[in-house]
Amino acid sequence: MAQLKLILLDFDGTLVDTKDANAGAYIEALAEVGITVNKEEYLDKYFGMRCIEFMRCVGLQSDDEIRAVRRRKIELYPNYFHTVRLNIPLWEWCQMMRSLGAKVWIVSTGHINNITNVMRYLNIDDGVDGIISGDDVERPKPYPDCFLKAMDIVGVTPSESIIFEDSVYGLQSAKDSGATYVQIKM
Repeated sequence: MAQLKLILLDFDGTLVDTKDANAGAYIEALAEVGITVNKEEYLDKYFGMRCIEFMRCVGLQSDDEIRAVRRRKIELYPNYFHTVRLNIPLWEWCQMMRSLGAKVWIVSTGHINNITNVMRYLNIDDGVDGIISGDDVERPKPYPDCFLKAMDIVGVTPSESIIFEDSVYGLQSAKDSGATYVQIKM
């Protein structure tokens, strides 16, 4: 690896354990439209899946319904922030590397409001140099587009970057980007 200039962090499940918060908000939002999903089912089958795919899997088909449930989930999400947990060793390492000149970016399929709200709650919103959310690329993970976009913006190559990921889709995306990557298990 060349000199490390860019650290790319997946958010949910890598930098922050948000499983319980996402599960609670989705379960509550879906219940309001008559769809029952329990926590175990959500965590086993749907956590890490893009929102639109998840909504279609549980029975929502119209784009209007999906947008409405997604908005409601975002509204409910802060009610579950007490369950989120920061990956402190990873965060501290990133901040040390940032003090040495590396850039730290969040690269997530999550919605930007969900990411920034959790970051504010954890008081880490000033510790990153940029965010690429699921809405910022046409082809989400497992395609490498999100990571390549961040590298392009910062002006670095894959050999100057490292990616931290947890999901199968994210790991495939990281591998296909050409950067060094590390699998995180929280």
